[in-house]
Amino acid sequence: MSEPRELLDRLLAALVERQASDLHLKPMRPPIMRVNGKLTELGEGPLSIEMMDDMVDAILPEHLRERMGREMAVDFGYGVKGVSRFRASVYCQRGTRAAVFRRVPFDFPSLEEWGLPDVLNDLCNLTQGLVLITGPTGSGKSSTLAAMMKRIATTRQDHIVTIEDPIEFLISDDMSSISQREIGIDTPDFAIALRSILRQDPDVIMVGEMRDEETIKTVLAAAETGHLVFSTLHTNSAHQTIDRILSGFSGSSHRQVCQQLSSGLEAVVSMQLVPRADGDGMVAAVEILRRSPQIAKLILNSEFGSLYEEIESSVSYYSMQSMNQSLASLLIHGTITLETARASSSDAGALDLLLCKVVGASDRSHHGDEMSEPTADFSKILKLQEIGRQYEELQARHTDEITMRDREIEQLRAELTRLSDRSTEQGRISELEQENSRLQGQMQTVRDELDGQIERLNTRVRDLTSKAAQTTDTGRKGLFRR
Repeated sequence: MSEPRELLDRLLAALVERQASDLHLKPMRPPIMRVNGKLTELGEGPLSIEMMDDMVDAILPEHLRERMGREMAVDFGYGVKGVSRFRASVYCQRGTRAAVFRRVPFDFPSLEEWGLPDVLNDLCNLTQGLVLITGPTGSGKSSTLAAMMKRIATTRQDHIVTIEDPIEFLISDDMSSISQREIGIDTPDFAIALRSILRQDPDVIMVGEMRDEETIKTVLAAAETGHLVFSTLHTNSAHQTIDRILSGFSGSSHRQVCQQLSSGLEAVVSMQLVPRADGDGMVAAVEILRRSPQIAKLILNSEFGSLYEEIESSVSYYSMQSMNQSLASLLIHGTITLETARASSSDAGALDLLLCKVVGASDRSHHGDEMSEPTADFSKILKLQEIGRQYEELQARHTDEITMRDREIEQLRAELTRLSDRSTEQGRISELEQENSRLQGQMQTVRDELDGQIERLNTRVRDLTSKAAQTTDTGRKGLFRR
């Protein structure tokens, strides 16, 4: 192994050891790594132009060198044995070459281990339609998509075909057979790969990114023909995602695209990573749009401005949630701070109003043991509120019944007092005393029964609260904890 490659592998090993996500290399300055979203120097000396060129040449295969000469930038996968895989991006800046390496673990966590909402598992059970994972660069789109492919591979007997540029996560055959195709090695480009993919008998298709009109058209067509298609876009919300898709088409085609989306779009999952309150890595806030009759109607009629309101009102039944609702759930569970939630929200005022509505759940959520349920799932908050409401109703009914029984006892006691002064009514007094004893026993039975019901409900509330409330989550693994 040459000296430049040894140096690069050593830098990448140090990156993994320090739990960083990215390594930045460019001439005339020391290597930089990104830890918990912030850049910091790795502790090495500056790289010379010659050393930078030698490291790049040592890992670039011939076909990528030619592409680099034409396009001045190239992306590819690179692995260090026993360390990790990396997504490498080599590019030109100020007449010299620079590179960024993103860590891609060999063994990556599942959706549950990453703490994502349970509804993402439901999306893996679909048999057809289009599922889009969106978000800015570095928001966890590729990681989430890989975890979903892994879940499908381990639970279904399907043929999964992926088209990636480059291949990042290596997914092994399990119950499913997986074909991973890389742009530049296994196929010239996305468009050509997609045109032939339907002849490869796929059940599930994963397209790394919808980059142009031709790719979008082919993806929509594949979803319409009865395949389950996953892909990504660099957008921040469901509304922006649909706007981005439509912007790739002429105005006369918008109606047709809206029809395709209204019938074929099953879900849009928009993600962003935000700093944890304990400073231990990042956590994902997740907006989820799912296909429903009303969502399909809004898309068909191009009423995109109403999507956000429909998402927020469909939490309980369709497991949708807005980005603000996800941020509110993370805040209520103590996973992030208020400052982080407001800074991460596109509408901080609406977030404040939402928090006022769920403040009762917030008061109950900061007690109990470490929870294992995803803290970004707003539906858990609504369930906790509903249980609290049922508890309060039962407690009120119990209080009313006890009050009524006490009133009956007082009336009987008053009647007994009056009758006790009449010697001729001794028989009646005896009867009333027996009736009083019977009612007291009946009242005690009712009290015991209601006390038992309340105790069981209290136990249920404590159990759910202990699961739903946690200020830290030290047991979770993955890139979101980097």
